[in-house]
Amino acid sequence: MQVIYKATVTSTSGRDGRAVSSDNFLDVKLSTPRELGGAGGEATNPEQLFAAGYSACFLSAIKYVAGQSKIALTADSSVRAEVGIGQIPGGFGLDVELFINLPGIADAVADDLIAKAHQVCPYSNATRNSLKVRLTLV
Repeated sequence: MQVIYKATVTSTSGRDGRAVSSDNFLDVKLSTPRELGGAGGEATNPEQLFAAGYSACFLSAIKYVAGQSKIALTADSSVRAEVGIGQIPGGFGLDVELFINLPGIADAVADDLIAKAHQVCPYSNATRNSLKVRLTLV
């Protein structure tokens, strides 16, 4: 693969620290959710960051395949990612579901766009053999 763009982020102190990108555009405080034994608080966590990245990337993949098929999406098209974390044998795993809203697009057409997007989305490709991602049209 020829890398076109590379993001660089450095995290310190794990789930109760900070994550900062090399260009300083991303600078977020991290905290462990209460559900995972942490203090919670007014900060984000890795699951929220993963959900933000996956939902944005998946919607961009839908836009890409829709553009190839000359299908116009409305400005209020959206993807909501729900990312859970839980124990699996030997560690922890993620549970991911994407809720895709494509107003004005017939269900059959939307299903086809979603299937094609799932093939081109880098997050989908990265998780394909290690994580079952549920795709739900809403």
